[in-house]
Amino acid sequence: MRRNTRLVVTLAVVLACAGCDQATKHLASTALAGNDPISLLGDMVRFELTANPGAFLSLGAQLPPHVRGPLFLFVPPALLGFLLVWQMLGQDLARTQVLGFAMIMGGGVGNLIDRIANQGAVVDFMSVGLGPIRTGIFNVADVAVMAGSALVLWTVRQGSKRSR
Repeated sequence: MRRNTRLVVTLAVVLACAGCDQATKHLASTALAGNDPISLLGDMVRFELTANPGAFLSLGAQLPPHVRGPLFLFVPPALLGFLLVWQMLGQDLARTQVLGFAMIMGGGVGNLIDRIANQGAVVDFMSVGLGPIRTGIFNVADVAVMAGSALVLWTVRQGSKRSR
């Protein structure tokens, strides 16, 4: 994929992921604030509003604020910038890798916007589960990061199968 095409695809996916994330967080904040959780499909899907000061699934939420604040406000933009530069300069990236890395960046941007707007917290609002087994509460940005990571790993795995 040519560099200009890669840049356009990356920016479009980043904007789409971050935009969808922010739109769903706004909807969740409006609909769920002060209300009981909403359960669907026999409680397989649950919508409940929470402010997450940590990373994915509240990882790092117990860190002291003077550590957590700089860690989650300064490290992610540096990693996102590195990933963008690497994505633009990488020579042998498959289309699926470009898409996957762009999804990771889009999710990262969505959560970074939240941290800046919400005193270091991210809006999380959905979980899934079956019986007593539930995920933590997450958001669309988390889904984009996980789906992008899975796509990149799948692409790498496919490449290693071909080289055998």
